Amino acid sequence: MATLTLANQLTLGRLLLVPAIVILVVYGHSGWALITFVVAGITDALDGLIARRSGQRTELGALLDPMADKLLLVSTFVVLTVPGLGLANQLPVWLTVLIISRDVIIVATVTVVNIAIERVTFKPSLFGKLATLVYVITGATTLFFNYLHQSSAFVDVAVYASLIVTIGSGLHYILHAARALNQD
Repeated sequence: MATLTLANQLTLGRLLLVPAIVILVVYGHSGWALITFVVAGITDALDGLIARRSGQRTELGALLDPMADKLLLVSTFVVLTVPGLGLANQLPVWLTVLIISRDVIIVATVTVVNIAIERVTFKPSLFGKLATLVYVITGATTLFFNYLHQSSAFVDVAVYASLIVTIGSGLHYILHAARALNQD
């Protein structure tokens, strides 16, 4: 039975904030969406810190945390891509498609490696963590300037930074998986 530690409760809370962010953006409440996104980010930082410091790492947390991160970021990127919402800064469709495709490719690659060899754990790489950080900055920056109702070059810079880390981290995961397959 999985223990519902404080860290796991924070992760579940982050999962519950995802639909709130989407709904707030869709109904034009950019300020509240930004605050909710920041709160979700804080829970992400806290759940890992609490789990490590208190020695309460659990299998449930190891599964829920990356799932909550992916759901938060993908949902935020998708809603910020939707046309017709009157957003001052809309993320390009191509970026959102690339980010989702990267995640699907990573999951498919890990699945193939696990089927072909054995259960292999892929720990988060520095590239993956950097990608997540850049995605968070891109989401927060876009939400912030949408709250101000201003187009911003900062959003454009964040979009291209997201493109670079998406390609770089995706290639890194594929190369890492290929090495795992070749070692067998």
